[in-house]
Amino acid sequence: MSMSNGKVVCVTGASGFIASWIVKFLLQRGYTVRATVRNPYDEKKVQHLLKLEGAKERLQLFKADLLDEGSFDFAVKGCDGVFHTASPFYHNVKDPQAELIDPAVKGTLNVLKSCVKSPSVKRVVLTSSIAAIAYNERPKTPQVVVDETWFSDPEYCRNLKKWYVLSKTLAEEAAWKFAKENNLDLVSLNPAMVVGPLLQADLNTSCAAVLNLIDGSETFPNKSYGWINVKDVANAHIQAYEIPSASGRYCLVESVTHYSQIVMILRELYPTFQISEKCVDDKPYESTFQVSKEKIKSLGIEYIPLKISLWETVESLKEKKLVHF
Repeated sequence: MSMSNGKVVCVTGASGFIASWIVKFLLQRGYTVRATVRNPYDEKKVQHLLKLEGAKERLQLFKADLLDEGSFDFAVKGCDGVFHTASPFYHNVKDPQAELIDPAVKGTLNVLKSCVKSPSVKRVVLTSSIAAIAYNERPKTPQVVVDETWFSDPEYCRNLKKWYVLSKTLAEEAAWKFAKENNLDLVSLNPAMVVGPLLQADLNTSCAAVLNLIDGSETFPNKSYGWINVKDVANAHIQAYEIPSASGRYCLVESVTHYSQIVMILRELYPTFQISEKCVDDKPYESTFQVSKEKIKSLGIEYIPLKISLWETVESLKEKKLVHF
């Protein structure tokens, strides 16, 4: 069923893991999609978008750079909605300010400034992260329920040198402040570790975490993370745009699971794979916690179970020949 009524929308960072699925689902629903990328002529980065159903008729590629103020003006002008998904996600960085924080914070503000210049824009949907919610001094145990009222503490993130978490926290803070000052209708989606099938050619950071477990790693991390399927994340973005009553922030977490459980599921799914059962250290396992699913119900999202998400991830990695055995 088409919900688009011929509307034009913009997706920033469109060649990325989450954004590619947002573009795919928008095209399926009949939207005309303006997709911003750093280089529209980089075939490896954009060919998967150009092959999507409806792309020939309704997908337009635009060159834009997060750090170049005004570079999103042309893509956003005349759009009804904007999905701001572009933001770097790396763990190993040499210069956190230049590689993560500036693109996340300045990039978000540059996109929002372009949105304010275009009176046609009715709503902006921001791809934030559970990183902007769950990192603070508050205790997290299996009984604790994290929800949309939680905010990460920038000082806490700085002290622990969690630069990606800091970048997402500061970017979302800046976005809400700007939206309030400029009367912009903003909705924020806060997913955890996003896995599932890859549309893009390059390996993304969260799927790399699964690949590492099945592809020869001798240990698994002593970490507990929230996990969510990329298709649920993409659908939630579109629902957050289409449903008039959607507002504020939405946690997107199917389950919070320790890596030891991820390993157990993968060994069950793929008994012939050599998947290590050894933790990286001898410390007690990092505690899990709960994430509220109450608010996301209003967007009509029913989560794909983690086991299916992991299976889809591995099958996709195999299909793209990213598994090295």
